Amino acid sequence: MMLLAMGLYVAVVLAISVWATRRTRSARDFFVAGGGLGVVTMGIASMAATLSGFAFIGGPGLIYSVGLGAVFIVLPASLTNTMSAWVLGKRLRLLAEVREILTIPDALAARFDSRAVQGMAGVAILAAVIGYTATNVLALGLVLEAVLGLTRTPALWLGALLMLAYSVSGGILAGVYNDVFQGTLMAVASVLIFVLAVKVGGGASQITETLAAHDARLVSPWGTLSPMAALSFFFVFGIGTLGQPHVVHKFLMLRDPLKLRWYPLVMTVAMTTTLLLFVIVGLVMKALVVSGQTPALARPDDATPTFLRLFTPAPVAGLVFAAVAAAIMSTVNSFLSVGAAACTRDVPRALGLPVRDELRTGRWWTVVLMLGATLLAQVSTTLVAFLGVFGFGLFASTLTPALALGLNWHGATRTGALASIGVGLVLTLGLEALAFFGGCRLPAGVTPAALALALSLATFVVVSWVTRAEARAELADDIRAVLDA
Repeated sequence: MMLLAMGLYVAVVLAISVWATRRTRSARDFFVAGGGLGVVTMGIASMAATLSGFAFIGGPGLIYSVGLGAVFIVLPASLTNTMSAWVLGKRLRLLAEVREILTIPDALAARFDSRAVQGMAGVAILAAVIGYTATNVLALGLVLEAVLGLTRTPALWLGALLMLAYSVSGGILAGVYNDVFQGTLMAVASVLIFVLAVKVGGGASQITETLAAHDARLVSPWGTLSPMAALSFFFVFGIGTLGQPHVVHKFLMLRDPLKLRWYPLVMTVAMTTTLLLFVIVGLVMKALVVSGQTPALARPDDATPTFLRLFTPAPVAGLVFAAVAAAIMSTVNSFLSVGAAACTRDVPRALGLPVRDELRTGRWWTVVLMLGATLLAQVSTTLVAFLGVFGFGLFASTLTPALALGLNWHGATRTGALASIGVGLVLTLGLEALAFFGGCRLPAGVTPAALALALSLATFVVVSWVTRAEARAELADDIRAVLDA
């Protein structure tokens, strides 16, 4: 039954992909779905792109490891959707009306009248896409290990091939309509597992008492993290949401900008429902392990696959495994789309080497990026959650200042944008590398991503103020009108 459910899921995804491939005739179709999405479709697709293997595999694994402190990663979801619509949504959509905007770096190039900014943003996106896609390849590999009994390497490469099947053919158009199907599946599966997990754990009170008896910190507000580490997560995943190109890119696809007011409601309800699994599975598995009812997990990332195998009826397990695969595949498609666009459009234009056939070239770059991410996943020894934090943090520190401040502040300058992107890129890569190899430990539990984002924001403001004379010369009339809207 489990394999049958997974098989039906794959069949639906492939059918949608074939349909989307027939409708993908231009780079605009491939990168922004032709700009014809309704707000409900866009909202569900944004949720599915946001919640990936990072949320369904890495999240429960992190809860299992550090307790409720990991919830600070998802707590910002209560405000980020309203904030992103307010700060970015309308202006990005209006930019797409007055200029040819297919990518987030396109939008930055228009705002700052700078191909250099577009190229730097494209480079930053590429670095983050590889890391974040590797997160999801690793997560899907864990799912396939559990369902098919494969070893790590075959599972990773099989997962990569499945994800390429619709990402290469239909681009973001296939991804968006698969996201609607996949996002709905994710929400239903999350509610089912939440109810079942609470029952398996003996109820909320029993779960809490078991964990508190073992280590009271697990059910304390900070978990086993320091308060500063938990708040660092909240800061990065709150403010940093404004710099996630695979999510904010969806604003360029909205057919009617007047419908944007409904986006926060659609997105918040969808995310809140789907994140139930993030919290409950890690807590229940930890309670079952410490009470001796289940052997200790070999890896924290095994929390979700192990729970599904041991405590879930086969049809439900098949549905949830399909939902986890859905979460992963929908997000990877969004990553590969923005990454391929960076290689096909943003970096070449910054170098003065525009690509003639962007649709064909975008498909080839999709393959290359997936191969690179799969190789990184194969050699990685990092938990899915921490690899995801790296990718999210890199997007946040490099793109948030130029997007969030640049589209709302007339005094922002191209020099400030270039400086902030450079600082975010160097600091995030450097600090994460030092932390990984044990050469750097920040005080009080501050995460590298939080420090890099804070310094990047400060750099943008300070450099823009110092070079404020540039601001008056950079704003074309149509861009000024967009900022004033």
